[in-house]
Amino acid sequence: MNYVANVGLEVHVQLRTKTKIFCGCPTTFGAPPNTHVCPVCLGYPGAMPAMNSEAIRLTVLSGLMLGCKINPYSKMDRKNYYYPDMPKNYQISQYDQPLCLGGGIEITRPDGTKKTIRLTRIHIEEDVGKNMHFAASSGIDFNRAGTPLMEIVTEPDMAGADEAMAFLEALKEILAYGGISDVNLEEGNMRCDVNSSVRPAGQETLGTKTELKNMNTFKGVHRALSYEIARQIADVEKGTRIRQETRRWDDLAGITLTMRSKEEAHDYRYFPEPDLLPIVLSQAQIDEWAQVLPELPEQRRARMVRDYGIPEYDAGVLSADQDIANYFEATAKLAQSAKAASNWIMTTVLAKLTELHLTIGEVKITPAQLAGLINLVEAKTINIPTAKEVFELMFAQGGDAAAIVQAKGLAQVSDTGAIEKFVDEAIAANAKTVADYKGGKEAALKALIGQVMKLSKGKANPGLVNDLLKRKLS
Repeated sequence: MNYVANVGLEVHVQLRTKTKIFCGCPTTFGAPPNTHVCPVCLGYPGAMPAMNSEAIRLTVLSGLMLGCKINPYSKMDRKNYYYPDMPKNYQISQYDQPLCLGGGIEITRPDGTKKTIRLTRIHIEEDVGKNMHFAASSGIDFNRAGTPLMEIVTEPDMAGADEAMAFLEALKEILAYGGISDVNLEEGNMRCDVNSSVRPAGQETLGTKTELKNMNTFKGVHRALSYEIARQIADVEKGTRIRQETRRWDDLAGITLTMRSKEEAHDYRYFPEPDLLPIVLSQAQIDEWAQVLPELPEQRRARMVRDYGIPEYDAGVLSADQDIANYFEATAKLAQSAKAASNWIMTTVLAKLTELHLTIGEVKITPAQLAGLINLVEAKTINIPTAKEVFELMFAQGGDAAAIVQAKGLAQVSDTGAIEKFVDEAIAANAKTVADYKGGKEAALKALIGQVMKLSKGKANPGLVNDLLKRKLS
């Protein structure tokens, strides 16, 4: 029997604010444990929260970018439960009147087709602390407690691990473009709970769902979902009833394990937060924020294809990172060939970033300098091997390509008479290769070209070398 999987995500995103959501403690990552805390975020009796307006603005911007309905009236609620990393024994969140409702994100499925994943809601809340486990003891770091979070809840529209991965990647791109979050998974800026179920194909009713808690890597989500869906299908086929439960992902073992049963919904005893006023937004304020929405990744890809004449694939690679897209556009505007700029950045530049674990902002070559190097190649002043040599020098120390070429005498030799001497030497010194070429072996010509380039120390114009060799060997 064929089965259909249904996956829904609850994605927690740390908002890019300088201070916590209800107090003035900083949100910077990496401080010593329990140094970014105060009576408010530690839940001391009598401490009063004050709403961070920037958290509201960033959440509304997210909703506008994702096509949500913005509620002009929303409120904060207390979600009551006990857990060691909850200093107050309740969490300030939103329940029945969140900031944003509806919306969706279009993803590209593995087969290249498009699909819209519907959103249920987006609300804001405070983060909790972080449990730290050591060899003989455990502790809690409350630095993260009170950090502003945005929770994005989807409908169960994803049909498996591939679509869930595509959704998370698309969401991460959009939030990065909007300046909403640093979306740094290593620092915990983006985490999610994963709900999944399976049902026989043709059955309308969804199957019993399980929940995977606190997944903090995209790769982990994909691996965990792939395992969990296969596990559920195997149990259904054996006649084993799927239990509604919370499970955890054991990354080393590659399996999901039961954490706790969830037969009935937990009663969090929500009630309106008495220490915070409702959030009331005028339509004029919402419209003002809507006027400054950034260009979304999908819109940028289409514009890059249209404005620079590059293939859709190139635009997809370059626009995946906003800073790299900016670098490309600045280079392409100064380069004689936008496609050449795309090629250099997608291959040579990105390879160096990966090799040296750098960001594009740490590169010493400015867009204008890279464009200068590209223009030397386009003008046939230098050839590709020489350009790569110059690039390595520029990557290490920066500088102007033309100045480097002149200082090191790297300009390409295009003088026919000078190249002809190298060609004659190569033919005279490689009688067998010449015979092979005349005998019909086309690869022998490449070998002879290589010999000429070696004799010219890489400076000969390869096109002229090719033409001269063919003429002389004919």
